[in-house]
Amino acid sequence: MTEEELLIDREEYLKRGVHIGTKSQHKDMEEFIFHVKKNQLAVINLEKTDQQVRKASELLSEYEPEDIMFVGRKEEVIESIEKLSDALNTQSITGRFMPGTLTNPQSDDFAEPEIVVVTDPETDAQAIKEAKHTNLPVIAITDSENTLKNIDIAVPANNKGEKSVATILYLLGREYCEIRGEDFGLDLEDFAEVKEVEEE
Repeated sequence: MTEEELLIDREEYLKRGVHIGTKSQHKDMEEFIFHVKKNQLAVINLEKTDQQVRKASELLSEYEPEDIMFVGRKEEVIESIEKLSDALNTQSITGRFMPGTLTNPQSDDFAEPEIVVVTDPETDAQAIKEAKHTNLPVIAITDSENTLKNIDIAVPANNKGEKSVATILYLLGREYCEIRGEDFGLDLEDFAEVKEVEEE
């Protein structure tokens, strides 16, 4: 994939830290890891990230906004999820995912999306478990240490960094709207205004 074919400039991915993985790597993520540095930090392959964003967006575009649910427990992702959900008019759950949300019709929190997008398979494990129990497809932003069990489409990226997750969510929203011929109305800076992300 050439530079011109990436969804955003490589430099934009880099300065938002999308490529920065962790010091542990799960075998499920091997195909998405570009290399491991001397300090054991994995570097995520941005071409693969880009490809998977496209793949995830194509799947999402088959669903109406009200049938899509974005999930994120970590504080760093809440603002971006809410911004995206408001822009697209999707469902979203931020903070704690209450058990039974997708499986117990008696629950006050019960919801019936047709597809679920999580920002971290580890912290959003309950949502993935319930989505699989109810046969819902799952898209997940996956870091180098994550398992891909019960995930239908993985988008490899740094899911610990606020600006990295914001960038991926922006791209998913933009591509979703583009495929459906709709106006997204938000720019990358609306999600991930940044000067520079320092690598550790």
